[in-house]
Amino acid sequence: MNDEEKADEIEGRRYPRRPIVGVGVVVVRGDRVLLIRRGKPPRQGQWSLPGGAQELGETVEEAGRREVLEETGLHLERVAPLTVVDLIDRDEAGEVRFHYTLVDLVASSVTGEPQAAGDAADAVWVSFDDAARLPLWNETHRILGMARTRLHEGLFDE
Repeated sequence: MNDEEKADEIEGRRYPRRPIVGVGVVVVRGDRVLLIRRGKPPRQGQWSLPGGAQELGETVEEAGRREVLEETGLHLERVAPLTVVDLIDRDEAGEVRFHYTLVDLVASSVTGEPQAAGDAADAVWVSFDDAARLPLWNETHRILGMARTRLHEGLFDE
C-alpha cells in the first residue's frame, strides 16, 4: 500500500459507522518488552506496542502475529489475551471522530532480533522498568503494567 492509499485508509477511519478492531501485542523476552517507534500516523514518532488493524477473516491472534511479523520480523511463540480497551475520540460537536476497540495480547518471541519494517520506524527491546519511564500513551503504560503482573503470576507457566 502506498502513502496515498494509507492516507485514504486513515481518512476512511474518521467518523466511522462502527468501531474498528485493532490489536496490540506486548512481546516479552525475559524481563524485556518490545517497543516500536511509529513511522506513520496515528502518533507518528512515538514509542508504542506493535500492532494494527484486524483484517477480515483473521482471528485476533492471527492479526497480532501478522502485525508483529510485519513491523519487526519476529515470529511469536505463545500468545495469550490480556485486555480490551476502547479508544473513542469525539470532535467539538460531540460526534465520534474515531472509535477503535483495541484487543491487547501478551506473547513471547521465538527467534531473532527485531528489524523495524512496515509501519515501524524503529524496534527495540527495553526493560519493563525503562519502559515505565518513557513518554508512552497512558493506556500503554497501564497495559505494560498489567502484562508484567500477569507474567509474574505465571501466565506462560506449563
